[in-house]
Amino acid sequence: MNLEAIPTGAFAEICYLAWNAKNQALIFDPGHDADRILQALKTRDLHVVAYICTHGHADHINALAEVHQTHPAPIAMHAHDLEWAFTAVNQIEPHYPVPQCPDVEDYLRLDTATDWSFADLNFQCIHTPGHTPGSCCLLFPESKILITGDTLFKGSCGRTDLPGGDARQLKESLTILKQLPDETRVYPGHGPDTTIGIERQTNFFMQ
Repeated sequence: MNLEAIPTGAFAEICYLAWNAKNQALIFDPGHDADRILQALKTRDLHVVAYICTHGHADHINALAEVHQTHPAPIAMHAHDLEWAFTAVNQIEPHYPVPQCPDVEDYLRLDTATDWSFADLNFQCIHTPGHTPGSCCLLFPESKILITGDTLFKGSCGRTDLPGGDARQLKESLTILKQLPDETRVYPGHGPDTTIGIERQTNFFMQ
């Protein structure tokens, strides 16, 4: 599996493109700068098969509607975050307005299954509440890749002082992630990538 990180927006949120040998791609967290994401898709000649949202915060989904308009495909998010993701409560002014709602009849809800497959891109959804009620991490077992959104960062973890945040839940979620193999490579929603092994040893919040 191929993976490309695209930093977007004022908060340098990272949108990830993951694709297979047939150029079928998943887009994780198209947060901002839709033109950059669209250009990356065009340059690599990728066909989008699904959009996966690790959580609903505006800096992670503000480009979703615009990219989806050009590349329609199913959109997956946990139901707990779908409740407010496209409403007035979800804005970070002046950087991120209320996210525009994509033109879809319905969303795939990540809470309805653990194992997901689009084309031959197979991943497991791990519900990791704490940063938001519906935060999820996506694990590709064969590639040993974990996309963590804002649950786990290199040397840190997601904040819990925003509406819906819960420090106790986040601690429990990090305990779950700590059980993954050391060599699992972590690709967070902000900042550099790392591994579970490194974070288990050096990240205060994983102790």
